[in-house]
Amino acid sequence: MAAAKRLKRVAASQPGFLNLKTTLDSVDSSSSRRKRVNKNKKKNWNKHSDINDVEDFLEDVRHQERTTGGLLSEKSDDSLFFLDVGKPEKAEQKAEEVVVGKKRRGKTSRPLRIDLILQHDSLVPPAKDVLAYQQPNAKKLRRIAQKAEQLAAKGIVTRRQKRLANRQPLDRKAKKSVTEANNNPARDYYDIWGQESKDSSDPWYLQQTGKKLVKRPEKLNDKPSVLPAVEVIAPGGSYNPDFFSHQALLQEAHAVEVQKQKEEDRIERQLAVNQDDKATEDTILKEQVEGLVVEENDEETAPNEEEDDVAVGAIVLAEKKTERQRKREKADKMKEQQRHSERQQINQQQQLFQLRSIKASIKQQEEKTNQKQKLRKANQEAQKSQPRRLGKLKFKPQDLEVQLSNELAGSLRRLKPEGSVLKDRFKSLQKRNLIEPRERAKFKRRHKLKYVEKRAFREIT
Repeated sequence: MAAAKRLKRVAASQPGFLNLKTTLDSVDSSSSRRKRVNKNKKKNWNKHSDINDVEDFLEDVRHQERTTGGLLSEKSDDSLFFLDVGKPEKAEQKAEEVVVGKKRRGKTSRPLRIDLILQHDSLVPPAKDVLAYQQPNAKKLRRIAQKAEQLAAKGIVTRRQKRLANRQPLDRKAKKSVTEANNNPARDYYDIWGQESKDSSDPWYLQQTGKKLVKRPEKLNDKPSVLPAVEVIAPGGSYNPDFFSHQALLQEAHAVEVQKQKEEDRIERQLAVNQDDKATEDTILKEQVEGLVVEENDEETAPNEEEDDVAVGAIVLAEKKTERQRKREKADKMKEQQRHSERQQINQQQQLFQLRSIKASIKQQEEKTNQKQKLRKANQEAQKSQPRRLGKLKFKPQDLEVQLSNELAGSLRRLKPEGSVLKDRFKSLQKRNLIEPRERAKFKRRHKLKYVEKRAFREIT
């Protein structure tokens, strides 16, 4: 480009040259000196740089891509040229006309003009949609897949894979029964008051007759306690019990009463007052006189105590460490760390000779854990039969209903009733974790009772 401009300037300088275009070339030719521009600065690059040749080349490349689908220099000769062998013979021409179309009598069918206008004329392929290929968390998923491949190559099975393997497969073939709509004319008609037998397995019939039960959650099938609703009393509680069974029941009731007595004695011991801690006349007088009489010994020892307090309470400033001391401490610290690491390596090497004892200790530890697991399961099973804490109050068991030996009756007619059926049922509900333990609400009267003597009562008195 610069050479062409130079030729133009040389031609313009020749005598008899007629310039027909009023362009910048005339200005350049008229100016004897070339304008000097500092191209080290970025703002002068586009302003004083001629890029027309580059733009023409790029426009030519874009034109070739639109029209031919690529650069002509890269295409093969077969796609650019064809061999002209002259006009085809009449027989071949007639055969082509018959095959192409019979409606136009030898004329080939051409597309409509509107179709040609709407046809995509550019041979440049559309730009690739990057967003269509993007995937959220692609890096994270790729890293997880790589880690899974590495673990699979080592033969390590992850916890998630174990859970997936142990999961029960879902039966996707089984479909739920769908009830038919009311406005379906093809459904069967049932006469509720008819005498014919009805198919009890039809979901429509079960739904309309109200015999289809609502699916209960599995949690509702679990009982809150394994205890029976009605507990059978011990054989010693019968109206005419055996001697040994009655004595066993009395022994059980005696153990309960002894435990109650122990609890009461323990509370009394905790609340009891020690006799040595009681105040006497001497201690009361000593407390009253304390601080009024000052002894001489106290006055003599007072100054020494103040000096000691001053010595103890003085603030001792720590001396600043020198650079040499700091370097020595740092070296000692590094030596200690190195010594510790060496000791650990030696211990690890020594453990190779202790494999047998290590295996034995691991086996003992596993046995202990198994025993703890069994004990924990046994405690869980035992707690199923115990009342849980459902409220702020604890469950208090009902007193044993037992009669003494002199209270036993020989027949049902002389039997004395023990306990209350209502209270027994109430305690059973609490014991089976159906209701929380509660106390009777305290009745508090808002207004005081007012006693008035009636006239009839007053006349009598």
